[in-house]
Amino acid sequence: MGAIFRHELRNYFHSLTAYVFGAFLLAVVGLGSVLYNLQAAVSNFEFVLSFASIIFVVIVPILTMRTLAEERRQRTDQLLYSLPITTTQVVLGKYLALLVVYLIPLAVISLYPLLFSQFGDVYLPTSYGSLFAFFLMGAALLAVGMFLSSLTDNQGFAAGIGVAAILLNYYSVSLAEYTSSTAMGSLIALYVIALLLGVVIHNLTRNENLAYGVTLVLIAALSVAYFVNSSAFEGLLPDIMTKLSLFRQFNSFVNGAFDLTAIVYYVSVMGFFLFLSVQSMEKRRYN
Repeated sequence: MGAIFRHELRNYFHSLTAYVFGAFLLAVVGLGSVLYNLQAAVSNFEFVLSFASIIFVVIVPILTMRTLAEERRQRTDQLLYSLPITTTQVVLGKYLALLVVYLIPLAVISLYPLLFSQFGDVYLPTSYGSLFAFFLMGAALLAVGMFLSSLTDNQGFAAGIGVAAILLNYYSVSLAEYTSSTAMGSLIALYVIALLLGVVIHNLTRNENLAYGVTLVLIAALSVAYFVNSSAFEGLLPDIMTKLSLFRQFNSFVNGAFDLTAIVYYVSVMGFFLFLSVQSMEKRRYN
């Protein structure tokens, strides 16, 4: 894993990827600091991080689009499979390199609250609690981007899907207000999610029986639940969309709360999508 980590880290800094990523992040946070902390004379640095969170829509796909897609395009993934390391170690090595590239500009940003506290009253616990959540949210989005990169050998396609997925998650709370809150609307949406899950399972395992089986079981379970208590489905879809938003969880820290539920959610998202990345690579390894 160490060799993969060093190789990936060296590649990021031998190309423009790491520098573009860091420059974009620092530029947007710097702009937010000027607008909020300097011009508006607001001492809350957490507001700057909330303002800057939209940049993940751009910088995460930039950083992750080549992570696994480039290996597939150049067929160097076959070389990785021949090494005496597991697929999990390959994925973790690549992911840790992503985190290091992400942490470097964050280390610079972490100095901002201390700097501003010399010229005004900055509540450091909230500022650094929000910065910690900002790191976790970015780490979770990097895991999502890495999984999307594992699905294709086209970097542009991986980046495009990444932008769409993160943008959808960013606006999911707003979109939830316009989503049907009826029981039937929620049931139909959950049917669609079950079908999409079946597609993902089939893509990862190439096992049609497993994919069809999981999909049919989920649809049957949803149908029975709806028949037994349809009122439980009222408002369910907007509620799911709201709770799944990574950005909404971050707002808890911006508002001054150290939300352990949000931390568990971020770590769960990381683990889930890293697991899917491993499964995606395993499928290619043995097919």
